[in-house]
Amino acid sequence: MHGPATPKFTNDAGVAEIRIGVKEFECIGATPPYDHPHVFLDMGRGTETICPYCSTLYKYDASLGAGDALPASAVYHAPKGEKAHA
Repeated sequence: MHGPATPKFTNDAGVAEIRIGVKEFECIGATPPYDHPHVFLDMGRGTETICPYCSTLYKYDASLGAGDALPASAVYHAPKGEKAHA
């Protein structure tokens, strides 16, 4: 479910695919202020999905933790004091 604990991912590096350890997450495109609208994505029973804004391909990888990604730089960490949902 979408909420403050929902992991957010970026694709600042412009990689073709990002492997993540969750099936429900938010894609924000790039690190703010260059982000696109923060879109909640849910893979459901599938193992991959494409962001409709930036076309990043996300693939579920069960070997990763809930907030992990490959590349690791794709995990977005909000600066202190920033609201959980921009």
